[in-house]
Amino acid sequence: MEVLSPLGVADTRPRPLAKRPARLAGCRVAVLDNSKPNADVLLERLAELLVARAGVAEVRRWRKPGSSRAAEEIDAIVAAADVVLTGSAD
Repeated sequence: MEVLSPLGVADTRPRPLAKRPARLAGCRVAVLDNSKPNADVLLERLAELLVARAGVAEVRRWRKPGSSRAAEEIDAIVAAADVVLTGSAD
């Protein structure tokens, strides 16, 4: 009988945060909806506020196939945006 441990080994070394633009004016923003209930409502409102208050130039939207699944078009999302906005809701 082979017994497998459910415990994984995690890399816990600190990692630097991604570079952030000094301001959002003129930036292209990608919105990645994780498919949880109300995530689309939350992210849409945030995108509207970023356009109105921060001068964001463009907003493009993507939706994951499910909240526990990976985003399928991550390279396209990164290529299309200066900033990615994602979040969770219920």
